[in-house]
Amino acid sequence: MSSSSSSPAAVGPTHRLLVVDDEPDLRTLYELTLLREGYELETAGSVNEGLARLQAQSYSAVITDMRLPDGSGLDLLHWLEQQGRGEKTLVITAYGSAENAVEALKAGAYDYLTKPVDLRQFRLVVASALGRVPAAPPVVAKSPIAAPAAAPTAALEPQTSPVAKTPAPRAAAASVPASNSALSRLAGQSPAMQEVRALIDKVSRSMAPVLLQGESGTGKELVARAIHDSGVRARQRFVAVNCGAIPEQLLEAEFFGYRKGAFTGAHEDREGFFQAADGGTLFLDEIGDLPLAMQSKLLRSIQERSVRPVGAVVEAPVNVRILSATHKDLSAEVAAGRFRQDLFYRLNVIQLRVPPLRERIEDVAQIGERVLQRIAQDAGVSPVPRLSADALELLSRYAFPGNVRELENLLHRALALSGGEWITAADLGLPEDVLDDSQLGAFDALEPAEAGVVAGLGESDEALDRGQSQELPADLAVYLDEVEREILLRALARHRFNRTAAGAALGLSLRQIRYRMARLGITAGD
Repeated sequence: MSSSSSSPAAVGPTHRLLVVDDEPDLRTLYELTLLREGYELETAGSVNEGLARLQAQSYSAVITDMRLPDGSGLDLLHWLEQQGRGEKTLVITAYGSAENAVEALKAGAYDYLTKPVDLRQFRLVVASALGRVPAAPPVVAKSPIAAPAAAPTAALEPQTSPVAKTPAPRAAAASVPASNSALSRLAGQSPAMQEVRALIDKVSRSMAPVLLQGESGTGKELVARAIHDSGVRARQRFVAVNCGAIPEQLLEAEFFGYRKGAFTGAHEDREGFFQAADGGTLFLDEIGDLPLAMQSKLLRSIQERSVRPVGAVVEAPVNVRILSATHKDLSAEVAAGRFRQDLFYRLNVIQLRVPPLRERIEDVAQIGERVLQRIAQDAGVSPVPRLSADALELLSRYAFPGNVRELENLLHRALALSGGEWITAADLGLPEDVLDDSQLGAFDALEPAEAGVVAGLGESDEALDRGQSQELPADLAVYLDEVEREILLRALARHRFNRTAAGAALGLSLRQIRYRMARLGITAGD
């Protein structure tokens, strides 16, 4: 069956779509719905019939049911991938079949729909796949903890952000020049960064959820923005939320909005993060910090593609792509019972690791140049200072435990102290004992007895010989974990398991000691 139609309401070029479904009534329903939107349409009732049509011509998008008489809709997806075809694919799965949905996204589907198909959602998803999502009117953030935020300007440069960052109105987003996109601000030509760029290009083509893994300060938000900017939702909103910074009692209202009178102080209706990101991308930073109760509600919203504001009696559909990020090992959090396994599978369809700066130290020069340009411009300094050869050599030997955020802080300080056109090694203020190679080189240059004094042994040659004869640990990482665990347990015992006091005694914040306890499996029972 083949039909075509044009419509005055159609926007841009006409798109030809292929719908593959073995139920004639559903094919007719999809056909009528899409023809009204101005699309050309062809249909097929099986995998073989669909493949025959695909071999005869190309389409803008393919919409296929998962279960077909002679196979699966995934067979069509795999064929398209093998042939290197450019059609966007949408898969229709049975209601509540999360496994099928995730499998479809991993197979390269742009998005999925669950039966019974909501026709409004159906039209929105098809339009989104073809880049025809209409611009929505501006939405004003009314939350006291939601505020406009400027896009980051430095390559892989993390921002110190408020709880929620709501960009400019969607209509204005289209005017942002391509050269100012997040992808263009990813500095560095190291192999690690080349791999990140390749993954961004690949995952930006679909609606598949992406989990960004990486240490604090690596620039996970900028990578998330690059994924958004590179996809068909680039003209829509990118809403970033720091999950760890929202008070637990406000989570539901902030995520899903509320109705007037829902609670004391709710004087008017207010939309949440999901509604603000409708048609665009919702970035959930530090997703591992969400409490279990909120994880359950978030899972339902992601699965059902709808939210119910606090105080409302019905759910409202939303069309949002979910990107999330964490510095934690979520699989370990799942094993420890602190993170829902089903939510983890939903978020972890595609995993993208953002490398720490020490793994791409060759990018320091380019990143440093970008950062200096930005902070010099902000400070009104001209000309922009440059890093001297000795400063670059020093930075190349530093491990950067704080990653790009730490590099930015170092350059902020150096710019303030240098007062000239060049930033030297002395301006950076890095102590020698934190450097990787210089510390080892100086140690190796000493005579054995001198090395013992430098290392703090201060003992006789006999004592030094005894120390050298001790066996080295077979697994250094495990050995160091055991030492750290013992120290933490001693501090916790001394302070009656008061984590705040124990952390302060060790120079750690509450969050840092909680992270270390979780990583080392330390509980109150210990």
